[in-house]
Amino acid sequence: MPTWFQGTIKYQKEEIVTDRQGDQVRLKTITEAYLVDAVSYTDAEARLYGEIPANTPDFQIARISKMKLSDVFHIEDGGDTWYKAKVIFSTEDDKGREKKIVNSMLINANTVKQAYEQLEDSLKTILMPYEITDINRTPLLDIFPYNDENKIPANLKPLHEAVRTEEV
Repeated sequence: MPTWFQGTIKYQKEEIVTDRQGDQVRLKTITEAYLVDAVSYTDAEARLYGEIPANTPDFQIARISKMKLSDVFHIEDGGDTWYKAKVIFSTEDDKGREKKIVNSMLINANTVKQAYEQLEDSLKTILMPYEITDINRTPLLDIFPYNDENKIPANLKPLHEAVRTEEV
């Protein structure tokens, strides 16, 4: 199960403002949020520095925090806005009492209605009864899931291959 971290970056952007004295250049602080799948805070920070677009000027990571998510649904035609949904599953424990399990999920869509419909469509194969109670817009601009290609650098070999070549 992936561990998701929300990283917030800040950077300065020049903005031209016209007032009585004429055109003036002012610095505006921009704050952006990203979600990254990482194993630790250090790994999340390293991944953010590697994944943030190169056209972003000198940015600093202002905050990294864990985000408890049970699932992330990325719909190809979904849209650029990420919505966080609260889904409550109902089940019975061994004594026959009803137990509710609360899950948070992310889904991309253009509107809240589209997010709800796509989430319903994604959950229709689940046999447990569920209820979608909340859908809220998040400030996330992009999500960076774990990528297997970054797992082992190309210049490293597995140990058994390196030992075999030395013996020959």
